[in-house]
Amino acid sequence: MRLPKILVVEDERPISRVIVDNLNYEGYEALAAYDGSSGLKMALEPSVDLILLDIMLPGMNGYDVCRRLREAGRQTPVIMLSARGEEVDKVLGLELGADDYITKPVGIRELLARVRAVLRRVVVPQAEMADHAVLCFGTARVDFETYEATCDGVAVHLSPKAFGVLRLLWTRAGKAVSRADILQEVWGYDALPTTRTVDNHVAEIRAALEQDSSKPCHLLTVHGVGYRLVDVDGVDAGLTEK
Repeated sequence: MRLPKILVVEDERPISRVIVDNLNYEGYEALAAYDGSSGLKMALEPSVDLILLDIMLPGMNGYDVCRRLREAGRQTPVIMLSARGEEVDKVLGLELGADDYITKPVGIRELLARVRAVLRRVVVPQAEMADHAVLCFGTARVDFETYEATCDGVAVHLSPKAFGVLRLLWTRAGKAVSRADILQEVWGYDALPTTRTVDNHVAEIRAALEQDSSKPCHLLTVHGVGYRLVDVDGVDAGLTEK
């Protein structure tokens, strides 16, 4: 079995060395980059499973690296590292597609725990992916391996977090999932964005994949709770939007 490969993009070499050594000791394969440009080049490699990304980097900062990575279609999980702990910095990182944000200094035990949590949440075992990678409902088709979506056979755009929301709802098809649970599972950060963030991503999914976004048949609202995905891949709870 291939070891999970983790890229550490950190310009302070003593810090990078400590992180890389501990990741290797824990059974991961850790690589190091010391500036934004080389970090982006390595991050674009499909074999990388997770990226630890410092924000203050020479040449290209971590925000730009994350943005370029997502624009290139790479959904590799990203944990941002920064000495800046302001809420606006954290929200910006998450909105750009990061999966977690850690304020330095951070203990190595906490860092390793965050790495394990993100890998559990985001990286799906290949055997599972082979059987459950494609979601279909109505005229929509969503491929979670390639992060491609179509409606009526026409390609549509979904943001990385919209894919995450949709996949979570699929794993609990027919059941109500609260906005708080969606935030925790998809964004996975203590100082979470507001629940309105979930509503915006659900609206994005409906606009792209429902035949009539104002009267959705599959991604339903559970008033006062959250959302429920129905009538997908043979799962039909016989529900309609109220």
